Amino acid sequence: MNIYLPSLSGMVDAFETTAGKVQLTMSLFFVAIAAAQLVLGPLSDRFGRRPVILWGMVLFVVGSVLCLLAPTIEALIAARILQAIGGCAGLVLGRAIVRDLYERDKAASMIGYVTMGMTVGPMVGPAIGGFLDERFGWIGGFYMMLVLGVLVLVAAMANLHETNHRRTAGSGLAGLWRNYRALMRERLFWAYSLTAMFTSSVYFSYLGGAPFIAADLMDMEPAEIGLYFMFIAVGYLIGNYISGRLAARIGILRMVVAGSLLPAVAVLSLIVSSLAQVHHPLTLFVPMFFVGLGNGICLPSAISGAVSVRPDLAGAASGLTGSMQIGFGALTSAAVAWFLSASMFPATVWPMTAMMLACVAATFASVSTVRILESAQGG
Repeated sequence: MNIYLPSLSGMVDAFETTAGKVQLTMSLFFVAIAAAQLVLGPLSDRFGRRPVILWGMVLFVVGSVLCLLAPTIEALIAARILQAIGGCAGLVLGRAIVRDLYERDKAASMIGYVTMGMTVGPMVGPAIGGFLDERFGWIGGFYMMLVLGVLVLVAAMANLHETNHRRTAGSGLAGLWRNYRALMRERLFWAYSLTAMFTSSVYFSYLGGAPFIAADLMDMEPAEIGLYFMFIAVGYLIGNYISGRLAARIGILRMVVAGSLLPAVAVLSLIVSSLAQVHHPLTLFVPMFFVGLGNGICLPSAISGAVSVRPDLAGAASGLTGSMQIGFGALTSAAVAWFLSASMFPATVWPMTAMMLACVAATFASVSTVRILESAQGG
């Protein structure tokens, strides 16, 4: 997702298309991840985590090859969808594997450490992507994706053992629906999942606008954009480290509350700098440190809370939670890009900022519901 962010603006010229169409390579990637997780999570509850992840990585590698061969933007979008369906297997099942191995509060700490490691990709990805774009054009980042996909596939074949030792009964669509119906009756699951969805969408709203604002409003080069994106990743890295250290000690509810407050700081900063007509890379990227920090603190605990409501359906819970995060994130990201490309909105941060503000408000409402339900259950 992150390695080709600096190339988005250049891809408009390379494919002789519009910013809205190029944004579809990201937003439909998110949609495909959202849809696939709804199936892959329950499949892993039924057949195990290992086989689903291995077949997913095979699809990711095939999709990466097709991205490199794409002659048109439409072909690239289709290849990205296939890439997403395969790649999301590790994304959704990594969290389920952690829940297989640890109880709820400990799982939140371990998810924090796991996602801290995952942050290395978003941290160095845009910088590497900007360098590859300068050397090889937009296609350079996709070569890197192919290499990484093959490496992960080989590593998983050699080292990933099965962790799901209590498989769910049933098969086919009937079994899939039965599992989700049981999960959907749990109000606490919805509260935690909506918290994860809305706080993630603050970040996705930013992704929909920042690359184009940086290139068009601030005349930044791809390599420079890639380096500035590290502000978000550093914040997320620190937030996940804090989660790993504290979640098991103080409980997931306090982590969710604390983490949900920080993105509001970023949105307030963007509003102030926009009203003051200050347009500088630091005013665009530094506030996102707080979004990354807040997400790093909140998300591991929110996800752990969602997948722990019904441990026997951890795969389905992880799939549905991830689907909500990525699916709604895709909508917010695409909406911001569309508004920026519309003639009524010249290069400005306001569509992005307004979407981020709406997501912050929705996060506060979801966290309040979590607190009420946890209090009712004596949590």
